[in-house]
Amino acid sequence: MRRSKESGFREFAQARTGHLFRSACLLTSGDTHFAEDLVQETLGRMYVAWGRSSGLENPAAYAQTVLIRAFLAHQRRRSAHEQPSDELPEGTAGVPGDASLRITLLDALRQLPPKDRAVIVLRYWEDRSVAETADILNVSQAAVRTRSTRALARLREQLGSSVAELAA
Repeated sequence: MRRSKESGFREFAQARTGHLFRSACLLTSGDTHFAEDLVQETLGRMYVAWGRSSGLENPAAYAQTVLIRAFLAHQRRRSAHEQPSDELPEGTAGVPGDASLRITLLDALRQLPPKDRAVIVLRYWEDRSVAETADILNVSQAAVRTRSTRALARLREQLGSSVAELAA
């Protein structure tokens, strides 16, 4: 029985790791090393939860919740000696697509507070509903709508017309 649980978790982890990593990269504004740490912490917590229950209702949604909460917890406890960097890590250089647009968007996301960034990633990258986002972040739906509106306004203010120029 233990082997079947481990086998089930292994299949889940292989299927979801890429998706979790992409979400973590957005949350961390392109810091691939921090994103890897978040995914590892998420999978570790998932493994513990996997062993405790006979089956999670929706493991993918639970993993996303764990990822977001791990990110927010890390942002709350980040020590004073750690400072964000203006430069992107080397790991993003080989990613296909328009690098200028990607860098501009990641820089703009980096300027948002962690909770606003989490709302933007959940609502517009993960395509979650307001109710799902509120549940994951453990806040009211009104708070999600307010954070979403304010965060999008900040992004528009920061990006101005530069995104349209880069995308063209």
